Amino acid sequence: MYTQSLDTAPALKAMPAPADAAQAGLQTRFDTKLDTSQKIEPQDWMPEAYRKTLIRQISQHAHSEIIGMQPEGNWISRAPSLKRKAILLAKVQDEAGHGLYLYSAAETLGVSRDQLLDGLHTGKAKYSSIFNYPTLTWADVGVIGWLVDGAAIMNQVPICRCSYGPYARAMIRICKEESFHQRQGFESLMVQMGGTAEQRTMVQDAVNRWWWPVLAMFGPPDANSPNTAQGMRWGIKRISNDELRQKFVDATVPQTKVLGVTLPDPDLKWNEDRQCHDYGAIDWDDFWAVVGGNGPCNKERLATRVKAHEEGQWVRDAALAYADKQKARALKEAA
Repeated sequence: MYTQSLDTAPALKAMPAPADAAQAGLQTRFDTKLDTSQKIEPQDWMPEAYRKTLIRQISQHAHSEIIGMQPEGNWISRAPSLKRKAILLAKVQDEAGHGLYLYSAAETLGVSRDQLLDGLHTGKAKYSSIFNYPTLTWADVGVIGWLVDGAAIMNQVPICRCSYGPYARAMIRICKEESFHQRQGFESLMVQMGGTAEQRTMVQDAVNRWWWPVLAMFGPPDANSPNTAQGMRWGIKRISNDELRQKFVDATVPQTKVLGVTLPDPDLKWNEDRQCHDYGAIDWDDFWAVVGGNGPCNKERLATRVKAHEEGQWVRDAALAYADKQKARALKEAA
């Protein structure tokens, strides 16, 4: 998942005290389930703030998967070979499937698909800032697979242990597929790095442009993330933003050596005392500008999504008409 869904919303207010003994009993049962690592299921009682936080996080994760189809989707027709075209087409289809799993999980919390999509299309709901940057060359597609999907996996694996059952179960399949996407991206870059000097330069340029936005994907520093503590108490979030970011940096540096690229950070170095890498300052002004709708491709991404939704209305209408026809036929035969 893309952790900014927890971090860009207003801070949660203090939890209201139970209204009566019955409410207190429900709260105690809920807390006991969390403390014993049991899953909260749709039919279980849950605090309203917990439900709203899940709806926001799951829906923004779903929006990110759907919007995330665009940066790579526009390269399907320009892929350099039939093999690469088939791989990229399969990946984009996977992302669409991830969005469907997640919208379905969100619907179990009592919100409709139409409400979720309306939030996206009107700009009320956020999606990951990373998808508002352009894919300028074919190397960008590989870097998205390697770095963006690699960061997503770092975020998403802990969500397989999320306290909310439908979300946790959806993430198991999503993580398997995202892991494959990351390997596909790395393999594509390895092939390009074994090619011409121009190809190697193209890969390095893509790494330079994507590295810092990818680090910002993990969300703002823990000190500026007011909802993290509550999310971790509820078992929705398992690892803090800074911990995830550090794990990602430490995992990525050895991969750059295999690939033969350098990361655009002069402050990146191994810290023997901390047994991890130090890295430079992230440009949070750029991050917040993109989150606020002022990134290179914000307007383009949203307009493309709204246009696709509107042009697909006839398909949804036809499907509903067919379903109504089948239902009427079944009732007639039953009579």
